[in-house]
Amino acid sequence: MQITAALTETQGAPFTLTPLELDDPRPGEVLVRMVGSGVCHTDLIVRDQWYPVPLPAVLGHEGSGVVAAVGDGVSYVAPGDHVVLTFNSCGDCRMCVAGRPAYCDQFFAYNFAGTRADSSTPLHRESGDVHGVFFGQSAFATYAVATERNVVKVDQAAPLELLGPLGCGIQTGAGAVLNTLRPPTGSSLAVFGAGSVGLSAVMAAVVSGCTTIIAIDLNHERLELAKELGATHTIDGAADDTVAAIQELTDGLGVDYSIETTAVPAVLRRAVDALNQGGTCGLIGAAALGTEASIDMSSLLFGRSVRGIVEGDSVPRIFIPKLVQLYQQGRFPIGKLIKTYAFDDINQAVEDSEKGITLKPVLTFA
Repeated sequence: MQITAALTETQGAPFTLTPLELDDPRPGEVLVRMVGSGVCHTDLIVRDQWYPVPLPAVLGHEGSGVVAAVGDGVSYVAPGDHVVLTFNSCGDCRMCVAGRPAYCDQFFAYNFAGTRADSSTPLHRESGDVHGVFFGQSAFATYAVATERNVVKVDQAAPLELLGPLGCGIQTGAGAVLNTLRPPTGSSLAVFGAGSVGLSAVMAAVVSGCTTIIAIDLNHERLELAKELGATHTIDGAADDTVAAIQELTDGLGVDYSIETTAVPAVLRRAVDALNQGGTCGLIGAAALGTEASIDMSSLLFGRSVRGIVEGDSVPRIFIPKLVQLYQQGRFPIGKLIKTYAFDDINQAVEDSEKGITLKPVLTFA
């Protein structure tokens, strides 16, 4: 079938809306009519080739839509179901079998190769094949082919156009708190970076019952939104000595937990230094491959730890519907993070995201 996709032709180039041919779903695959697609930091760093996904390619990995058709053997979803598209995984390796698909042994092959496992792609044009199945979906298109494994059925009463970011960015921030750190009621948490991922962590900290929730950012408007979403304190990362300010708010001890979302090595150091003894820092920020950071080894000796977190340690079929329920109950207001853009305004959405004007752009499809 013919679709329209936002094509990434070369490194750093603008997205160009391009007609492409999309194959019918194969056995185990699902054809989805896209309703919404979040624009994520990962899409942009892949466009810029921090991670070497082969180009030309169709990116996008926070899709939401309606199942249009299914391939042979698919039983989990049927045409008409509302779904969120999330990351892909093999389902058979030691990590997948252990219920940790975000750490699939084949994670890069299933999400960043630009092809299926057999090296084919479902996207084509007259001049040749186009790399697709980015994160098992390539959601910057009017239709996408995903797999039964990386679609998540959601309540049809929820606003489908807003749910795509639950497939990656929002589940990453929320899952870092709810799945990984699991702070007990009354805990303290500092979130470094008040973007959509960091603010999702703030909202999750409220759900968890944290009583000291500190948001750190350079953008005053984002800090005000953090307060609205439940942060008990905010710190200007440019004007203040961040670690000293956190210690002052915690009787000189530091926080029980911190989350680093910025991918800036110096910020990771502060996120660790701000911990109390026995505290844990969750590292979320995706830096360029090979980026190194300096940590005080003596500090780690006193029970402190750094924990890398991918996709919020989520099992998507379990976690994403829980987030939808929290949203429907008014306890997880993701709409406050999102601004929608028509699909053909994708480059404006990207520009607004990169300038910090919009926290979480979501493309909508007519």
